[in-house]
Amino acid sequence: MEFIEKFFELKKNKTTVKTEVYAGITTFMTMAYILIVNPVILGNTGMDKGALLTATALASIIGTLAMAFLANYPFALAPGMGLNAFFAFSVVLGMGYSWQFALTAVFAEGLIFIVLSLLDIREAIFNAIPATLKMAVGVGIGLFITFIGLQNSGIIIHSDATLVQFGNIHDIRVILALLGTVITVALVIRKVKGALFWGILATYFIGVFCQLVGLYKVNVDAGVYSLIPSGIISLPHSIKPIFMKFEFNKIFSLDFLVIIFSFLFVNVFDTIGTLIGVSAKTGFLDKDGKLPRIKGALLADAVATTVGACLGTSTVTAYVESAAGVAEGGKTGFTSFITAMLFLVALIFTPIITVIPSFATTPALIVVGLFMIESVLKIDFSDFSEGFPAFIAIVMMPLTYSISDGLIFGVLSYVGIKLLTGKAKQLNPIICGTAVIFLIKLFV
Repeated sequence: MEFIEKFFELKKNKTTVKTEVYAGITTFMTMAYILIVNPVILGNTGMDKGALLTATALASIIGTLAMAFLANYPFALAPGMGLNAFFAFSVVLGMGYSWQFALTAVFAEGLIFIVLSLLDIREAIFNAIPATLKMAVGVGIGLFITFIGLQNSGIIIHSDATLVQFGNIHDIRVILALLGTVITVALVIRKVKGALFWGILATYFIGVFCQLVGLYKVNVDAGVYSLIPSGIISLPHSIKPIFMKFEFNKIFSLDFLVIIFSFLFVNVFDTIGTLIGVSAKTGFLDKDGKLPRIKGALLADAVATTVGACLGTSTVTAYVESAAGVAEGGKTGFTSFITAMLFLVALIFTPIITVIPSFATTPALIVVGLFMIESVLKIDFSDFSEGFPAFIAIVMMPLTYSISDGLIFGVLSYVGIKLLTGKAKQLNPIICGTAVIFLIKLFV
């Protein structure tokens, strides 16, 4: 215990082992879905799904431990959503390349990441982003993570007429998610320690009760799965079918460079956006808007992507769901350490760990959205040259379903408006260069 206190500097960061444990568990529970979803998405390429589950867990463990020990921040890493879809549906199924070729691109991307992190290029981009946009990113992530929660539980569903609409109120999962949200908010208001964690568990056990009495009816074809574990222990699958399966014979092609750039671009700005958003809200940023120890955080992300490719999975990145653990009071790498250990446990106790449904984690994500959106009060909307870029970044994140896209529109509008209104002196060369890269990305 003394080692934990000394290494992670718990007292210095005004936290405790108990708080960090609650935070780590909460982070894990809100992102454990990746253990199921990532193998399903990448499995469309012909990759072995059992091996993918193991690789997903191992990549998450390594990345999150790297964050804990290299940066001492409560951020968890795992194969990124969106990036895995690009890997499977664009590169492999769309462009016709093998999954081995796509893995090679991810591996190359990771190596480039390591170089960019060691040369402080990614850190320079982070520091160059204006304070207003840093606050806006936090707010945008709050709306984004709330939208994810609402979708996952069926409260918000797709509509051909209006794109989205309110879900079926007669769906027991919707009712349970709404009930769980009320319970979780009440726990937060009453300042119950570990409110988000207990909110998840309460919602889940109410769901189990509903299944036992027949209100919650299992229908696998409709995506309604049993809430009662089918077993306790499941031995990890071998990663041999996908381990180190690289294909280097086409690495000098134009397509290979385009694919690397796409992976690289999205991951760079997804990670930077996540670090900015969560850090801005939690007070991790210093008075100059910089994140201490950011080099370690970015290096952890780069190493995780490289190792993840070797293990056989798509790009590993910082998870926005880390905000749930931070909302529980997580302030150090010990939170990340706990999350990583739970991914390790999940390798053996998969039937238990993966039984937590989306409707049970939705309340935590909604409350975290509220927690994150408070940063909007720090944005000066009376100055349109600051307020409009912040506004467009906030709006675009949930609407484009992308942190990096929201950041793109925020930076482009910020630079454009400053140039057109005679305030070019407020710009720095790095933010201008970043804007040029964003323009290229939009039109190429």
